[in-house]
Amino acid sequence: MDDILQEFLAESWENLGQLDSEIVELEKDPQNAELIASIFRTIHTIKGTCGFLGLTNLGAVAHSAENVLGKMRERMLEVSPGAISLVLEAVDSIKELLQGLEATGEEPKTDHSTLTGMLDDLANLATAPAEETPAAPVSEPELATTSEPVAETAPPAEDNQSEPEGASQPVAEVSDQDTKSPEPLPAPEVAAEANTEEAAKKVSVADLSIRVNVNVVDSLMNLVGELVLTRNQLLQLARGDEESKYAAPITHLNRVTTDLQEGVMKTRMQPIGNAWNKLPRLVRDLSQVTHKQIELVMTGAETELDRTVLDAIKDPLTHMVRNSADHGIESPEIRKANSKPESGTIHLNAYHEGGHVIIEIQDDGAGISRERVLKKAITQGLINESDADTMTDSHVFSMIFQPGFSTAEQVSSISGRGVGMDVVRTQIEKIGGTVDLNSRMGKGTTVRIKIPLTLAIVSALVLESGGQPFAIPQLGVVELVRLSAEDRKKIETIHDKKVFRLRDRLLPLVHLNEVLQLEESLPEDDDGMHDTNIVVVQVGEDQFGLIVSRIFDTEEIVVKPVGRLLKNIGLYQGTTILGDGRVVMILDVGGIFNQCGGSSSHPQTVAEENTAGSGRDTVSMLLFGVGENETMAVPLSLVARLEEFPLESIELNGGRKVVQYRDNLLPLLSVEGAGYGGGEAIDPQPVVVFSENSRSMGLMVNEIKDIIDEQLVIRMQSDRPGILGTAIIGKNAIDVIDTQYYVMRSTPNWFNKVEDKKSFRVLMVDDSMFFRQLVATALETEGYSVVTCDSCVAAVELLERDSRYQAVVTDLDLPMMDGFEFCEWVKEQPNMQDACVLAMTSSNNTSDQSRATEAGFDRFLVKFNSQELISCLDEHFARTKQNAGVNA
Repeated sequence: MDDILQEFLAESWENLGQLDSEIVELEKDPQNAELIASIFRTIHTIKGTCGFLGLTNLGAVAHSAENVLGKMRERMLEVSPGAISLVLEAVDSIKELLQGLEATGEEPKTDHSTLTGMLDDLANLATAPAEETPAAPVSEPELATTSEPVAETAPPAEDNQSEPEGASQPVAEVSDQDTKSPEPLPAPEVAAEANTEEAAKKVSVADLSIRVNVNVVDSLMNLVGELVLTRNQLLQLARGDEESKYAAPITHLNRVTTDLQEGVMKTRMQPIGNAWNKLPRLVRDLSQVTHKQIELVMTGAETELDRTVLDAIKDPLTHMVRNSADHGIESPEIRKANSKPESGTIHLNAYHEGGHVIIEIQDDGAGISRERVLKKAITQGLINESDADTMTDSHVFSMIFQPGFSTAEQVSSISGRGVGMDVVRTQIEKIGGTVDLNSRMGKGTTVRIKIPLTLAIVSALVLESGGQPFAIPQLGVVELVRLSAEDRKKIETIHDKKVFRLRDRLLPLVHLNEVLQLEESLPEDDDGMHDTNIVVVQVGEDQFGLIVSRIFDTEEIVVKPVGRLLKNIGLYQGTTILGDGRVVMILDVGGIFNQCGGSSSHPQTVAEENTAGSGRDTVSMLLFGVGENETMAVPLSLVARLEEFPLESIELNGGRKVVQYRDNLLPLLSVEGAGYGGGEAIDPQPVVVFSENSRSMGLMVNEIKDIIDEQLVIRMQSDRPGILGTAIIGKNAIDVIDTQYYVMRSTPNWFNKVEDKKSFRVLMVDDSMFFRQLVATALETEGYSVVTCDSCVAAVELLERDSRYQAVVTDLDLPMMDGFEFCEWVKEQPNMQDACVLAMTSSNNTSDQSRATEAGFDRFLVKFNSQELISCLDEHFARTKQNAGVNA
């Protein structure tokens, strides 16, 4: 089933879950305006989404029910038992349609015209005298829509005895024609039994989740960890005896254990955004108390981590955000005097790196004074005054995590007692993590939390160096390279750094045994002619190679926290037990990278040093083969990447070849005039990728041959399309391709300026999470920056903190504050005078349009035409740029 449809069904069933009880409660308390509004919003949300998904039948029933509830909400229609019966019958029809939609993936074609007609007639009679309004229903619809047959339907029947007989007849027809559940009165028990049997065969989207105590999941996780270790030991034993009678059961156990492990892991993983939910409110309250303007920006909320770790970091995050707001961000007057924006920013960022979760809390405040920290540390006897001048900044700032340490001059109700940052470090270290703090006076402070994999089961590569086994999480491993003794000459030394020319880049190399200070154990008869094993690992955007003595296999390992004595070494992130019972250390590739020089070993840095040493007049040229035996070249500086794609992944789209590449489509072209494509297909297909900004294209070649530094001088011009001319490269005459020719063929507007819409911020307000996600996805695809709120009240709180929004899109029917009141409020704000305010609603009646115009809406849009909405925003974006240019 389509993901969008799945989300719609889940949200609809969740909303309908309490609707029956709310409607029955409304019948008992007809004057409850809040209850009417809640029921109306539920039906309104379903109706609005139906229009987008093209569910006409379901939308028609919801629309008619919405009309009746709207009249009730406006006090134009009495909340009578008869009207309630019709609404309940509409709810049953909606459920019936949702069940059919969920079962088949298509909307049922059931005819509900009679029911919708009766609902519309009831809504049209809203202005009639009250005694005529309940004339439509009788007791039979209540039997068809409720589970309490006679007791609740009898009183309405008695109340309506004086009504004309013809008034009750239409409802009887609706009950007979349009409701398929228990409407036959003669045998209600049989109908109920049939319904039970039919329901037992179906599983609703709403029934796909249950609540489980976290302790149960933790216990399961521990048991699965032990099961994995036992499975590994059995697999190790089975490898030595492949014909054993236990081989088949062990293989089956391996498969079941893997599936069980993945399932339990998924139950424990939660987005870190769940720990951030209370922080916006915290920052808002702190802004009020401290009289500061503070904006909280959160990125990476979708980063998943273990539930136990998530619970452990909630308090540390709260402490650090509170400290940033109270100590870090200055008052508006001070910030203005220092040529800073009056509003300060606290930025939370989370991401995965080398098997860890990294959380950064960064503010653009005053920073921390090194001198003040030193003075306080000396006063408290933490350091000697004689050692102060020789201490590094990182050592000085680490004093902030000492118990009772605070540089605040005054103790407030927020902070200043010195019991915040030591709690942070204690809590993080309990789960095997680390905390680093960096600060620059006048620029701000950054706290970086690194959380290891403490309660996870991961796939790891087992290797050996210095006679000792180690494990590396496979998440950080890019590829494995084995060099024969003859190929070891390809390892070069540039400025005392070993590098290996791996395809299109120079890869820095590190001997793992040297980093770990282990002696490499070689056989006595070793003549130095053995193979070299290189593990290429990734740290952030950097790659480097670890030279190891042996590489074994990948294995599922249970990660245990590293011991207290080894915690500060920085080269290990945990320990595990292998299948043969050996306890091994899990390497931290990030720590190894930092210990070996960090960014100074970055491939680009090494390449730049290499280019500088080879002469200013030389250019690195990439040589590649095309056609039968032809070699061509292109300046390496123009090449983004070299890739290989399986032939099965290359598709034809509109007569041109494309391949899915980095969440996008990469157009592929062949080299012209070289006879390319006449021979056998190459699998995998080598491709030279050219990129600029968000645009990319690939040039298909036969093979990547070499990279040569040569003076680029075109000796002979060429008339062939796509060829600049011929140059002498490596003592051979080689054609140099015209890169511009190919990029323009793939993307004619390659060099056109791309409009950056990220600075154009849009606020989307709607009480349906499903619809908010739809709109946000459509706008973010166009490059706009989108923030969503589920109510106008939340939107007002957001705009009070930060009014830098160029457009606001809001629904009209919202709880507590509707869209009309919200628009009037926005238009009254001095900082929002130039903002474009758009109404986006499923209601298309004239009265709402007129009222929207009076409230100040710039446009009135009906849910949901994405192109119409984007067109409106594009127009306002263009006007905003034009006005900015005029003012400049």
